Amino acid sequence: MQLNNNTVLITGGTSGIGYALAKSLLERNNTVIICGRREEMLEEIRRRHPGIHTVVCDVSSEDDRQELVSWVTGKFSELNVLVNNAGIQRDVNFNLGMEDLESGPSEIGTNIEAPVYLTARLMPHLKSRKNAAIINISSVLAFTPMARVPVYCATKAFIHNFTLSLRFQMRQAGVSVYEVLPPRVRTELNAEGRKKAGYADSGVDVEEYVESVMKGLEADVPEIEYPGALSVVSASREDLDRMFDSINDQTFVW
Repeated sequence: MQLNNNTVLITGGTSGIGYALAKSLLERNNTVIICGRREEMLEEIRRRHPGIHTVVCDVSSEDDRQELVSWVTGKFSELNVLVNNAGIQRDVNFNLGMEDLESGPSEIGTNIEAPVYLTARLMPHLKSRKNAAIINISSVLAFTPMARVPVYCATKAFIHNFTLSLRFQMRQAGVSVYEVLPPRVRTELNAEGRKKAGYADSGVDVEEYVESVMKGLEADVPEIEYPGALSVVSASREDLDRMFDSINDQTFVW
């Protein structure tokens, strides 16, 4: 993938991997647009990085998605890269039925509906641009789920399968499709749940992680894993089962 002179839209770009990607891409002479729900965070990022363009958007809302697409294609006609990064992770205990499931924002709306509908709405525009690309942020938990965050893991398995099919469909359309598979990275994702489970401060440094992602994109790797982590893409079913047992033996406490 070409890593400079792009116009890039990153969803969920106010923190974590999205924010680190925005900074890294800005340094490489790209036009970077980020969206997020928290206006105060976007204002702070504009103050720190005047070169980053920002827009308030809740990507789980269809009305917001439509407004975002109209705004970004009208204001940034050279848009050629979409990064579907926005994500929510929540501890959900199905022993409690609907109570726990509905106690917070929808992971399905943000993690599944948003990337699917944004991809569809932006595809006609992206197909008209040179060096077009879609980058979907998935997770190793798509392959080895953590039982305390069951919906999140299932949404990332969806994104993995969606990305495979999208890449196949786009093979003659001039749109490159990448999947990024983070291991545990130190971000604010599900900060309260991580704290309760006792691993809030563990994981790969986010800046270090994003640099490895950039190297994977530059090398045109379709499924980008962290080089310091065990591969889930090439793992056997037996290996994945062992990983599942290990992950959940260590973390599944309520």
